[in-house]
Amino acid sequence: MFIFGDSLVEVGNNNYLSSIAKSNYFPYGIDFNRGPTGRFCNGKTFVDILAELLGLPYPPAFADPNTAGARLLGGVNYASAAAGILDETGQHYGQRYSLRQQVANFETTVYQLRTTVGMGGGNLSDFLGKSMAVLVFGSNDYINNYLMPAIYSSSFNYSPPQFANLLLNNYARQLVALYGLGLRKFLLAGIGPLGCIPNQRASGQSPPDRCVDYVNQMLGTFNEGLHSLVDQLNRQPGAMYAFGNTYAAVGDILNNPATYGNV
Repeated sequence: MFIFGDSLVEVGNNNYLSSIAKSNYFPYGIDFNRGPTGRFCNGKTFVDILAELLGLPYPPAFADPNTAGARLLGGVNYASAAAGILDETGQHYGQRYSLRQQVANFETTVYQLRTTVGMGGGNLSDFLGKSMAVLVFGSNDYINNYLMPAIYSSSFNYSPPQFANLLLNNYARQLVALYGLGLRKFLLAGIGPLGCIPNQRASGQSPPDRCVDYVNQMLGTFNEGLHSLVDQLNRQPGAMYAFGNTYAAVGDILNNPATYGNV
């Protein structure tokens, strides 16, 4: 597996960057057998669980100097907290690997597989063609860009639908680049209900115990557009793209907490 994304799937790349978006300290990792690693959660990320289900190792962080040689064969994680589809997203946190930079980092890995690991053209194409790419992007482009008008001008320059289309066009270009580098199997996760996260609920824009509805509503254009993009990209020879409906999955947890063991 090759993982691209933000803090939802990061495993420690920002530990090696000049960033204030880091999680390599307690209480992060308090329920994880490796302790604090740079994962922005108490335990495993969903890609950790996905790796376990597929019988694969946890892909290590690209920026870790030990991620080299034979370790590359188990996959690599390029995700970076505060990263977005747009290069400028999250810049107030300091350094991060944007989507474009993560694709460039993957290109470095492909070069290393070809030279250091010694994979020939046919073997490398077969290896990449059988690998899975997971991409989790878009949340920061809203909460750490569009919804921060004091720092970013995007909300003055674009209406919500226009901004969503800007994101989708940039996303599509990088997905085509990854396909060109040899990847064929993709899972693209949509954006969850950002209006329900503490970051937004603490803004005072909604009644207590309520989500910020207008934030959730503006995500529809992006999620619907990403679903349509998946259908378009599946027309490429040998491609297999899947859309992950994060919004519906998280929404079900919020609306039916007892089903998930929460009272």
